[in-house]
Amino acid sequence: MPSSPRKPAARKRSRTPLVVSAATAVAAITLGLVSWQATAPEERRSRESASAAGSAPRADDPAAALASLARREAGDKLAVGRPDAPVVLIEYSDFKCGYCGKFARDTEPALVKKYVDEGTLRIEWRNFPIFGADSEAAAKAAWAAGQQDRFAAFHTAAYAEGSKEKGFAADRLTELARQAGVPDLERFRRDLDSPQAAEALRRDQEEGYRIGVSSTPSFLVGGTPLAGAQPLAAFEAAIAKARAAARP
Repeated sequence: MPSSPRKPAARKRSRTPLVVSAATAVAAITLGLVSWQATAPEERRSRESASAAGSAPRADDPAAALASLARREAGDKLAVGRPDAPVVLIEYSDFKCGYCGKFARDTEPALVKKYVDEGTLRIEWRNFPIFGADSEAAAKAAWAAGQQDRFAAFHTAAYAEGSKEKGFAADRLTELARQAGVPDLERFRRDLDSPQAAEALRRDQEEGYRIGVSSTPSFLVGGTPLAGAQPLAAFEAAIAKARAAARP
């Protein structure tokens, strides 16, 4: 399995967990501090295990708490698949992350074809930029494309081989929107710079930081964490397990 990309040194302020009172959030933090490491590459586990040991609060059912993060909103522009699909895969990703691109090109299409199209799986994307201003701009652009129902197409264009090397300056984002078939580019640019785009990004980021996501790509499959661009078989096994658990 490829090693996880390096974690940036900056952005410490944004990584502060939210102060919340709900038991769900406490349970999510518990699993975030422990289980992300359990599926991470060995080098990241060894680096993070010492800082996490003994620091997680106790919770009755942290896996259920993580599963409850699935929004299942019928109008979610950053999702594909039925809202009532038995399994939800949540993906925390960054458009400048090479391993996110590898997953998007090599694994995600197979999951869509095998599980989303036949109703077993729903994929919900979370914009989780960790590589600076360009990452954040691309995340907002993806959200803006989604407002015109072109998020998935923008996602494909932005993760195409060699795309991230071209950067995500304003002109490049407009070009990606054009490639994605966004019909109203003026609206796209307005939406990209809107407070709503910033709020949507903040919501996704704070969710990820709250549960302990520290690198991209990171996933929840029916509440079970998976870290890194793992092989297709790892996702197939996680989906099968989650589907079995969801059966009455």
